[in-house]
Amino acid sequence: MAKLFETTAINTMNLKNRFVRSATWEGMSTDEGRCTKELVEFTAELARGGVGLIVMGHAYVQENGKATPRQTGIYRDDLIDSLRPIPEEVHKYGAKVAMQLSHSGGNTNREWIPLPIIGPSSATNRFGNKVREMTLEEIEGMVEAFGRAARRCIGAGFDAIQIHSAHGYLSNQFLSPYWNKRKDAYGGPIEHRARLLFEITERIRKEVGKDVPLLVKINSEDFVEGGLSLFETIWVCKRLSAMGIDAIEVSGGCREAGENLMPVRRGIKKVDDEAYFLKQAGSIKEAISVPVILVGGIRSFEVAGQIISDGKADYIALSRPLIREPHLIERWRSGDRPKAKCLSDNQCLDAAYGGNPVHCVVEKAKRK
Repeated sequence: MAKLFETTAINTMNLKNRFVRSATWEGMSTDEGRCTKELVEFTAELARGGVGLIVMGHAYVQENGKATPRQTGIYRDDLIDSLRPIPEEVHKYGAKVAMQLSHSGGNTNREWIPLPIIGPSSATNRFGNKVREMTLEEIEGMVEAFGRAARRCIGAGFDAIQIHSAHGYLSNQFLSPYWNKRKDAYGGPIEHRARLLFEITERIRKEVGKDVPLLVKINSEDFVEGGLSLFETIWVCKRLSAMGIDAIEVSGGCREAGENLMPVRRGIKKVDDEAYFLKQAGSIKEAISVPVILVGGIRSFEVAGQIISDGKADYIALSRPLIREPHLIERWRSGDRPKAKCLSDNQCLDAAYGGNPVHCVVEKAKRK
């Protein structure tokens, strides 16, 4: 279990332990995506709580890429200054912080963006909104938008960049035949469907240089009929590894997969319910030479330690448990090892869709 608290490095980024706060949508920015003091303090509390690497909840790289209310934006230069206090605060506690870059693609609601909804192919999304197929010019512009967004993040002092290519957002939509019905060079076989992700990766690397850690969060499988398969994901991860990606976070699922196969599953009550992407992560790790970060339902210190000891992953990522217990990692480090208090009921996310910042509803009720 000592391996969980040993120091490691991802590229030039030194980490004090193997715990990662996996990105989630905090719902603490302004309507235009500007970071607030509330978000700064929320992130600083995670750093005080002992986590080694904090990945900020997905920041949209174009104005039409907003996926949720009060989501953080990184699509304009004038948003940079509001983000600077985050790395400044996080570094005070010996933690590192990455920004996750994203575009919602067809996975958004017209209530949240004033612009046409775009995606790899024409469709009607789960909100009943029409999605327009992106032109080649728009794809080229998207690649540039990710590059410029990465430059802004590094300019704001962030330690690393993560590309969000999971959970039904734009890059995942291009990877997946469930959404991608294109007939051109960005559709068809996986070699073509992965082209957008590879171009974004190359563009960001060109923008930030070889020493900035560049990570990808990817769906191991979509868990929908006709979706991205593990076999295809392994091929993509091999290519990313060869291209110089510094770490891959393994996740899976999407809203369309249903409640039991979503990325954030409910009802994790026993050890056998935990680490529900473990098998897929192990298969990916066997195929690549870069570190693997595993997310998905990990609640017990013993489970986390066994995953690392067995070599199934190199880092343990948590999200919902740290919403209820931002000091969970410090608790475990001090020797207090009972499992996380998170009930996996998703009330924290449900509250955010209701217009509130992400928070643990159970803990808030206890304080009243």
